[in-house]
Amino acid sequence: MEFHENQARKPFSGLVMLYHYFRRKAVNRQTVRRLRELSPEQLRDIGLSKHDISHWE
Repeated sequence: MEFHENQARKPFSGLVMLYHYFRRKAVNRQTVRRLRELSPEQLRDIGLSKHDISHWE
């Protein structure tokens, strides 16, 4: 068996997947935090309500 055949194809794929998972969660938390700061009129302008935001938490 050659040296290059014995190497893992994606040795850090698990770590990359974890990074993307936690990054996505952080972005979602930031989005919810900013949406909570909006008034009901502003939320209505973008087609949301306070009830819709609670589903993302």
